Amino acid sequence: MNRKYISSGSEFESKIGYSRAVVDGDYVFVSGTTGYNYETMFISSDPVEQAEQCFSNIEKTLIKAGSSMNDIVRVRYIFPNKEDFEPCWPVFKKYLRYANPAATMFVAGLLNEAMKLEIEVTARLNA
Repeated sequence: MNRKYISSGSEFESKIGYSRAVVDGDYVFVSGTTGYNYETMFISSDPVEQAEQCFSNIEKTLIKAGSSMNDIVRVRYIFPNKEDFEPCWPVFKKYLRYANPAATMFVAGLLNEAMKLEIEVTARLNA
C-alpha cells in the first residue's frame, strides 16, 4: 500500500515539512495536535477546552484518513504544566472510552505559551 498524506492546510506543514497525518499500511499516524480552532484561528486559554478542540481536530483528520476515534491504539499527551493533566481526564474518557488506547503523558514545553497541551495519536484503518 502506498503512503497517503493528510493535510490540514496549515502553513506550518509546508514550512517545516510534515503532514497532519500519514496513512502507511494499516495505520494512521497523526501529528501532535493542539487546541487551535483552525476555522476561527482561536485558541482558548482553558486546557479543558483545548483538549476538546484537540480531539475535534484529530477526529476530522482520522475521518479524512478513513479511520475513527474508536480505532486509536496509541495516544501521547504533552503538557507544559502537569497540573493541567488531571482536569482533562473527563475529555480523554469521552473521546477514548471505546478505543482504550495505550497512553503516555509527557511534561515538556510547547511552541507557543498559549498551547496548554498537544495530543498525538496512532490509529488503525477501520480496525
